[in-house]
Amino acid sequence: MKNIVIIGCGQGIGFAAAKILSENHHVIGISRSKNSEVQNLNIDFHQMDILLGNLDEITFPEVIDGLVYAPGSINLKPFNRLSLDDFKNDFEINVLGAVKTIQKLLPNLKKSESASVVLYSSVASKLGMPFHASISASKSAVEGLTKSLAGELSAQKIRVNCIAPSLTDTNLASQLLSTPEKREASGKRHPLQRVGTADEMANMTEFLLSGNASWITGQIIGIDGGMGSVKL
Repeated sequence: MKNIVIIGCGQGIGFAAAKILSENHHVIGISRSKNSEVQNLNIDFHQMDILLGNLDEITFPEVIDGLVYAPGSINLKPFNRLSLDDFKNDFEINVLGAVKTIQKLLPNLKKSESASVVLYSSVASKLGMPFHASISASKSAVEGLTKSLAGELSAQKIRVNCIAPSLTDTNLASQLLSTPEKREASGKRHPLQRVGTADEMANMTEFLLSGNASWITGQIIGIDGGMGSVKL
């Protein structure tokens, strides 16, 4: 049984990952949101805003085998309507929160025989998509962080990989999928003709944390229905 920390376990992809991973591992979950579903999971749950909270208040296992950083943001606006605060907020959530967490838990990760860190990017970092300037900028930084850390931490046998989803059926994307017409139109933009699910992202997360992925590091893995690589 591994010790796995999941940041952003309260909903969406983070919740799906916590649900799957808690079946066979000890999961420490941290989330700003708290609901009955996450409380019913067999995890060690802590309610905390990762940007504002003090991680020193949480007692972590001496050895941490996996870290999943799952908070995210969807801030889709025309570029001329984006403020500097919009860019700052997306960068803080997606990049600085991950940096803060990894720096805090790095000593624990180094004590694992084979640790794995999973971050999340977006297909928007690969494609030029209108109205995605802020989220694309921050998620591209996550991809750069992934590759840099993979190189730096490989000597400590710590793998770092990044999952880059396209539109996924989560609470975060609810406004984009709020009607059958919107869901159908969003699905048709993908070669596989549908949007993704949180469980599909969680399954890849589970794989990257496992020994089956022991020779995979520094990778940006698109789970995007083909959008990032197939032209219709």
